[in-house]
Amino acid sequence: MSYDNPRKILSWAEEDRPREKLMLKGKAALSDAELIAILIGSGTTDMTAVDVSKIILQSVSNNLNDLARLSVKDLSKFRGIGEAKAISIVSALELGRRRKEQDRPQRARITCSRDAYNEMIPHLMDKPHEEFWILLMNRANEILRPVQISAGGISGTVADPKLIFKQAIEHLASSMILFHNHPSGNLTPSQADKDLTRKLKDAGRLLDIPVLDHLIFTDKAYFSFADEGLL
Repeated sequence: MSYDNPRKILSWAEEDRPREKLMLKGKAALSDAELIAILIGSGTTDMTAVDVSKIILQSVSNNLNDLARLSVKDLSKFRGIGEAKAISIVSALELGRRRKEQDRPQRARITCSRDAYNEMIPHLMDKPHEEFWILLMNRANEILRPVQISAGGISGTVADPKLIFKQAIEHLASSMILFHNHPSGNLTPSQADKDLTRKLKDAGRLLDIPVLDHLIFTDKAYFSFADEGLL
């Protein structure tokens, strides 16, 4: 006589148990029933949590919007679903509804060097030392994020191309703008600035992450390599 119930989740292969499957394969690999099974935690003596979840979903024609309309009382009518499990399902679906209500904030779009300068004012204004930043963007020139690469002394800072493009690749950027500030207020690019810009532009062309501009930032004005035909 076997004491193992083949319907118990613990007797399944590890990759088929909902919690373990999520950890091994990621949340997208789970079915709706498996996700609900994680919420309710357990089934009945002869049904797994996934079995119970499938029955619930079948009652609403596998439509999650219809499932979200069920109350705690409605869900509690299903075998294996008590008030606590019903509340878990209702709460999870309410979170999903609220998420849909919240529109993703619109990303700022860079259309010119002035837009880029204005975007970096909060990061580079009033700095007593030089810093090097990159502004990462998607294919629509919408800002993904600004990233500080380095901070240095009064007369210079280090801009490591490997670190710059590592950041761009990790954030799935399609293009970038380079920035460094001149605390002295001098807007004239040095030969080192020009050489670095050329080096990064060439690297960006090879990696298909183009460098669109390099701005020298001061508190009152800026110098754009692109506007001045130096890019």
